[in-house]
Amino acid sequence: MSFDLGPSGACLRSDAVRLYGRYEVRCAIRTRALHAPWPGVVMDATRAADPLTVVSAAWLAVGRDALVTGPSAAVLHGLTALPATPVHVVVPYDSRQRSRPGIVVHKGSALSDDRDERHGLPVVCLERLISDLACTASPPDALAVIDQALAVLKEEDRPTFRRRLRERLQDRTDPRGTRIGRRLVDLATGLAESPAESWWLWRVVDLGFPVPEVNPWVRDLGGTGLFRLDLAWLELKIALEHNGYAAHRGCEDDDARRIADLERRGWLVVVVEADDLRSVTRMETELHEAFRRRGVDLGGRVAGALRPLPHRGPRP
Repeated sequence: MSFDLGPSGACLRSDAVRLYGRYEVRCAIRTRALHAPWPGVVMDATRAADPLTVVSAAWLAVGRDALVTGPSAAVLHGLTALPATPVHVVVPYDSRQRSRPGIVVHKGSALSDDRDERHGLPVVCLERLISDLACTASPPDALAVIDQALAVLKEEDRPTFRRRLRERLQDRTDPRGTRIGRRLVDLATGLAESPAESWWLWRVVDLGFPVPEVNPWVRDLGGTGLFRLDLAWLELKIALEHNGYAAHRGCEDDDARRIADLERRGWLVVVVEADDLRSVTRMETELHEAFRRRGVDLGGRVAGALRPLPHRGPRP
């Protein structure tokens, strides 16, 4: 028997029983045609890896007074820098719902004011989502999401969006993380072409280096664009290039020629790989040396000056 559980691929178990019968539903769960991730809900087992299906099932398990929030809401808003699971939801303060494996439950206020809808699910609106993540997610992850949010806006709409985010940060009842949140809102450009570029921008600035330009062009004397760099200090002709595994696999020779051409034009290029995100020591050393070679004194550089206090509580 095939089961139509609606567009999301998930529904209350009671609804499935009403449509198909208790015996059929029980047999489908036993044969793994249906999956029951939490009590009271079922999902199409063939869609168990679909973020929309998992988030829908989690929302149904918690109850209809919940809003999807955090990284899960970001995915529903079309911002994919962070994974949708575990599923984050926010409920009113008087709710008895608690976190459980796979679901992180937050308590919040003004939920009706900040309610939006995406893919048929109630979610926190984009401005609340971004301002919350700016204060509670890890800084590189938060910056990646803010960059993605800015990227989908028209350039003329970005200043208004930033202003509204700053107002939200100013009005937060919980002041923790607001200083770093304001810094991230100011740092984001919307120009990053991948989360990795946002992560590297944060790493560079957090290590105390001057803020670089994101995805600037290297142009010839006639103004024709030759290369688009990941991060660069154009006046100093210093570049940081990220060779992501997926985007650059099979392009190693082209990448080497590109870097050699830049170096022939007088550029100092620091190349980083995905593995360098685990330890930035090599990048920090090479970048500091590049600034030294350009005669820039970074003796006052303070690594980690913008690092927030240790995180308290679950990540929304």
